[in-house]
Amino acid sequence: QVQLVESGGGLVQAGGSLKLSCAASGRTVAGYAMGWFRQAPGKEREFVAARKWSGDTTYADSVKGRFTVSRDNAKNTMSLQMNSLKPEDTAVYYCAADSRGRAFVEVTHYNYWGQGTQVTVSS
Repeated sequence: QVQLVESGGGLVQAGGSLKLSCAASGRTVAGYAMGWFRQAPGKEREFVAARKWSGDTTYADSVKGRFTVSRDNAKNTMSLQMNSLKPEDTAVYYCAADSRGRAFVEVTHYNYWGQGTQVTVSS
């Protein structure tokens, strides 16, 4: 089993930056794809970004050019650098892992999830 714990959420003004982190424990996530999703109140959970073990990355159109996902494979960690934040980025952000390494955008392809961290962007 893999446990994922997110950190780094908080309140920031529009135009500001935050960096989220995700730490994996329980077993190595070598070969796994890891991703970030978010869920705003009253909305479905949506894909934000993902990174394969190989380093290939995928981003949602809404965050391209503003967010950057990175991984430290040796430390079993993943980060999401979020710049130029907008009020519409407000959501609970979740870290997820896909043991099959595919980095798809659909929620159903990820078999491990963290508890989430709140990001609030004020206007």
